[in-house]
Amino acid sequence: MILASARTQIADFLSTLIYVYTLLIIMYIVIQLLFAAGLRPPYSRTTDKVLGFLRDICEPFLRIFRQVIPSFGGLDFSPILAIVTLSIINNVVVERIIHG
Repeated sequence: MILASARTQIADFLSTLIYVYTLLIIMYIVIQLLFAAGLRPPYSRTTDKVLGFLRDICEPFLRIFRQVIPSFGGLDFSPILAIVTLSIINNVVVERIIHG
């Protein structure tokens, strides 16, 4: 009974962690698109800090997929592949932890 509860808690933690990381990747993509469209406030330390944080968190993971999939005409499909991979990992790992 205690082991099942611990497994469920670990699975919930991993699922939440993957969900938060997916949200960070989506935020990074949206901010990059907004900045590319020219909606960046000039000389803003806050936006530089936020973008720096998101870049430091997301780029190492996205770089793995950029080596596999090249950009097509300026479009980068690596975040899509990264999010799909995180979703698959979430489903497989959480199910394995819960069901042993």
